[in-house]
Amino acid sequence: MDQHKDYTSLDTKAKGVRRTVIALVALVSLGVSAAAGALVQSHWGERGGVSLDADMARSQAAAMQDNVTRLAEKVGGLQAKLIEMDGVSKRVAKAAGIEYTDPELAGAMPVQDLAVMDSMDGADLVWSADRLGEQLDNLAKQMSEQQDWFQMLDSVLTERTGNEARLPNYRPVDYDEVASSFGWRRHPISGRHALHEGLDFPAPKGTPIYAASGGVVSEARYMTGYGKLVEINHGNGMSTRYAHASSIVVKLGDVVEKGQLIARVGSTGQSTGSHLHFEVRMAGHALDPKLFLPAREYVEQQIAQLDSDK
Repeated sequence: MDQHKDYTSLDTKAKGVRRTVIALVALVSLGVSAAAGALVQSHWGERGGVSLDADMARSQAAAMQDNVTRLAEKVGGLQAKLIEMDGVSKRVAKAAGIEYTDPELAGAMPVQDLAVMDSMDGADLVWSADRLGEQLDNLAKQMSEQQDWFQMLDSVLTERTGNEARLPNYRPVDYDEVASSFGWRRHPISGRHALHEGLDFPAPKGTPIYAASGGVVSEARYMTGYGKLVEINHGNGMSTRYAHASSIVVKLGDVVEKGQLIARVGSTGQSTGSHLHFEVRMAGHALDPKLFLPAREYVEQQIAQLDSDK
């Protein structure tokens, strides 16, 4: 599997979640505005028949009855939307690993109440309109809280995406085998025991080398021992090194993105064969790259899970 395509798919899924959040926030605002308009219309109808003759009063009463019925349906529709949005909130919160507290959802007017509205007199209709108005106020409040939740969730996801983007967790070559791990070993050339400060990935000469994370190229030259080397500064004291390259395709000062081609595998410097020597450093100290690079099997599981959720 092409790792470059895998990570593009993951990034697309993350953007899709953020677009869904923004769309739902817009839906909240639209629903509240529409329901508020229906409530105003209902109150206008309620006042309209106060000073009219009997025929006009009956006509206005019928119109008011119709308005109250439609308002009840609108409240029920908004209630259904709120419940639907609550379900989306739970699923997105679970995927993001964020604790979610269920809002107290107001009960919509029962269906049987809508069925008997035709027989209501003016006083009953006024009471029903007032009750629906209270329900609408409660729904508007809950939707406002839901909107705040979506905005907070969007902020958390955006921040988390930014933090994860800075981690050197993109596999630098499309080869799984590690010939030499991080740790103490006998140096293959000098024969002395020394700390091996990275991972060695055997790969044919010319194999693409990708940036494990985005950053600024701080070294792009031949360096004793390392051969042709690229070093990327990722900020906050973290950097990565890519050594023994056959060729370098970036230059000092370039801004690179995670997964971008930066060099090609070779065997320059102190090397016994074609491979990539990959290091992760924090404040100049070498760290085991395996702490950051996900196992290929894990990546494939995540891709499969995302595909099954479509």
